[in-house]
Amino acid sequence: MNCVLKTYDLSIGYHLKRGEDKILHRNIGLDLYGGEITCLLGPNGSGKSTLIRTFSGFQAALGGDLLINEKSLNQYSAKELSKVLSVVLTEHPVVGQMNVFSMVAFGRSPYTGFLGKLAKEDYHIIEKALENAGITELRNRQFQSLSDGERQKVFIAKSLAQETPLMFLDEPTAFLDFPSKVEILQLLRKTAWEQNKAILLSTHDLNLALQFADKIWLMGQDKPIVTGVPEDLVLSGKFANYFDHKNISFDKTTGTFTFDAATKQAIVVSGQHIKLDWLKKALHRKGFEVLNENGGSEPLTLVRFNLEKDVFELKLDNSVNGFNHIEELIEFLLGGESNTTSLATPSRSGS
Repeated sequence: MNCVLKTYDLSIGYHLKRGEDKILHRNIGLDLYGGEITCLLGPNGSGKSTLIRTFSGFQAALGGDLLINEKSLNQYSAKELSKVLSVVLTEHPVVGQMNVFSMVAFGRSPYTGFLGKLAKEDYHIIEKALENAGITELRNRQFQSLSDGERQKVFIAKSLAQETPLMFLDEPTAFLDFPSKVEILQLLRKTAWEQNKAILLSTHDLNLALQFADKIWLMGQDKPIVTGVPEDLVLSGKFANYFDHKNISFDKTTGTFTFDAATKQAIVVSGQHIKLDWLKKALHRKGFEVLNENGGSEPLTLVRFNLEKDVFELKLDNSVNGFNHIEELIEFLLGGESNTTSLATPSRSGS
């Protein structure tokens, strides 16, 4: 893999009105490689947008150096820079009366010369970018008539049409529904792999980042930037360290975040089955404490799944109640006193 971007002792931040500098991160040493999609993760205020704006040349670094293809960013002219990096920011400019095709065609402006005349190859590249972004049917629509999600896809198509080895995207899926988020991330990953592009994107979609990123950069306030492949960051505990919060924790086994709920009572769920996995989620959401069977004395409140009958079996004292659906079981547990008075809290020794 070729290193497209490299930083040396880089410091990022912004200038204050009093002439002072507010440094968010200093002594940054990062690399971006062709053929990889890197996700930039961190809470609000950690400096994600500032880092992308500094990489893009929109904001001056406060120290150190940034090299693109072994050449300092400061040595690039604006036209040269437009041929090596493209940027999709969260803010959308006001563009007036312009259709989608014309917006995407702006991606070819570094190559069309002074008059901006499109050649046959330019048209082919624009059409391909529209197709890859899934917006071919929007090509003649007025940009201002589009939804936020559709506008975001237009700017991604424009970036694709620019054909740069580096792509920076600040929250590219922020306005998209879930299927569209997945579609865009699949597109970006395919683009990175097949066209050997180095793609850096910031996102708050942590679960999707864990699935799609080749590398992850973790940013936090008053914390150093940590990098690595998603699996290493999870297993080392570094991922959880940057996102664990009061009443919220990251489960490295499932790769998901959990939250603490007000506990109504504890229930033992026994056995292994996908329906029991989803039952545990429902019980936790409703405020029950879910325990695993520890092989000791049999608890008074116990749920098993009968595979032959395809039912959940809830044991109350010496009686067993069967339920076909999770909803029915939850409603029973949350029902009137006639249902719940006999429920006893099991021993916590198995937690």
